[in-house]
Amino acid sequence: MNKRILNCVSVISLLLLSTTVFNANAREFVMSYDGFYDRLKVVNKGDFQYARVNFYISDIATNEACAIKSGTILTEKNEYPLNFTDKAQLLLPFDKQLDSDKAVIVVQPQNPEHDCQLKLQIEANELEGLALSKQSLYAINEELDELLTDLSGFFVSKLMWFLLPEQKGVAVTFKSPMQFDNKSITCEKSVCYFAVEDNWEDDTAALGDISQVIKVTPWIVK
Repeated sequence: MNKRILNCVSVISLLLLSTTVFNANAREFVMSYDGFYDRLKVVNKGDFQYARVNFYISDIATNEACAIKSGTILTEKNEYPLNFTDKAQLLLPFDKQLDSDKAVIVVQPQNPEHDCQLKLQIEANELEGLALSKQSLYAINEELDELLTDLSGFFVSKLMWFLLPEQKGVAVTFKSPMQFDNKSITCEKSVCYFAVEDNWEDDTAALGDISQVIKVTPWIVK
């Protein structure tokens, strides 16, 4: 199996959105920037208003955030601070020069005893000004599906499409537990699963308050 196919299969393994992309000693992560750059390039080449590829450090056993103590972006000649959030999200720049300079990302977790992993997550979490409606969820679902396909690459998406899991709709994470009186929506505590249908495209009826939404991710059926 050649490198191209292996890369495509690796993307498929990421479609469940909680898959390890890189493992390292819990006391320090050292990761090549080029892997991040390649994925960020896919997003930047596409016409995505909401869909993003984000990177997090999480505990392998619990999937909870592994708090970050410090981080650095290093090249042979320069050193830059790494920005991150209290949710252990890496805020990486899309920078061709860093890619050319073979930069590496160094991350130190706050708790060196944690068994942490790096995970890639495709999501929409910048939703300001958007209404929470079937129409908006339809639009986000279309973008997330397109980004998943773009990340999988031509070989898998066109020639080995049967390897791709089915995206049934979107999973919406709210700030608090929710319930909806709708058969196409099921909720488990603060996460609700919306089975997006074609007739949602023009349905602008409000479903709730968008300010209560933390993020929207693809709902993948195995």
